[in-house]
Amino acid sequence: MKRREFIRNTTMAGAAALTTGFAGAFRHREFDTLKVGVIGTGDRGTGLSYLINQIDGIEVTAVSDIIPFRLENGLKHASEGAKGYEDYRKLLEESDVDAVIVSVPYALHDDILKDVISAEKHIYCEKTMIKGENAAVDLVHQIRDYRPVFQVGHQYHSSRLYMKAVEIIHSGYLGHVESIECQWNRNADWRRPVPDPKWERMINWRMYREYSGGLTAELCSHQIDFCNWVAGETPAKVTGFGGIDYWKDGRETYDNVHIMMQYPSGLNTKFTSLTTNAYERYQIKVQGKKGTMIINFDGAKIYLENFEEARETGVVDGVSGATSEAWSRGQGAPIDVDQDIDPTKQALIDFRDSVNTGKKPISNVETGANVAILVSMAIEAMDTNTVVEWKPEYDFEQG
Repeated sequence: MKRREFIRNTTMAGAAALTTGFAGAFRHREFDTLKVGVIGTGDRGTGLSYLINQIDGIEVTAVSDIIPFRLENGLKHASEGAKGYEDYRKLLEESDVDAVIVSVPYALHDDILKDVISAEKHIYCEKTMIKGENAAVDLVHQIRDYRPVFQVGHQYHSSRLYMKAVEIIHSGYLGHVESIECQWNRNADWRRPVPDPKWERMINWRMYREYSGGLTAELCSHQIDFCNWVAGETPAKVTGFGGIDYWKDGRETYDNVHIMMQYPSGLNTKFTSLTTNAYERYQIKVQGKKGTMIINFDGAKIYLENFEEARETGVVDGVSGATSEAWSRGQGAPIDVDQDIDPTKQALIDFRDSVNTGKKPISNVETGANVAILVSMAIEAMDTNTVVEWKPEYDFEQG
């Protein structure tokens, strides 16, 4: 039995309703159990299947992968009786599949998404949504007339902690925000063991430009998405540096990246990802005139610039005694949220609910396209040692 979830009717801040009266043969309906096919059963695909097994009203009934042992492992994590396919197009022909999770390398998303759209399935597309600026803009236009749900796997948009953090920032609690510094570091080569050399590029796809955007697409993209969310706009300029400076093992994607983006409002953001040092592994530091917010894997805390001044101006009104005492000692006060479960699990719950209610996901094709474009711009900036500017043709009306 799956553990009951008591948050089916959660209202997502900022989400917009899809239009009713679906075009073509597609008809919106609520599912007692949403039946999902997973295309790509590597670590991410099987991890999503594992989480789906814990959620009521959704199950994995089909999986697809071109690597035989990955396909076999994917079936082990699917529901009993699930079918396996080497060719994902056979999965799309199944009437028993209502929705599809696309969790293959992002450079392969374009062709697969076109086929899934033709099959009129609900879509949960892992990040980064698609490779290339033009492909991102084209996909936005395709999805505008697409009536099934399209959600992108930037799961911070489903995290109750990150929602609260953005709410606090937008309230002005930190004052004018001038800088956001992000890092996602590790001390490892990012390689996976390969049982047969013929699968090297498929299993270690993150190392190769043919399939991957490297650290920028796989790690920094989540934090880029968060910064766009905070700013309410997209950067005007992107620059950065990167290189293959330590792991001389045949990889083609950078083993370290250092990216800067500047928004029209003046907000400056920085993204660092290393593979040779894991100190304070993950962090987002939002610096405002009145205070600083630091988010990491342990949660989030706010540090005031001047506690006495803040108290005099009413910034600390309504906070708990423990919070006030922490600030008076110069310590950070934690941000508390209710029901903050694993963000990826919450994103899957939100996907199920969007399908059943017809509500547009908060992490959608437009937010996903913005990140995909910026990932591409950042890689270009590092490759060419230049400043890359946002182009008017990347703009699209937010639907």
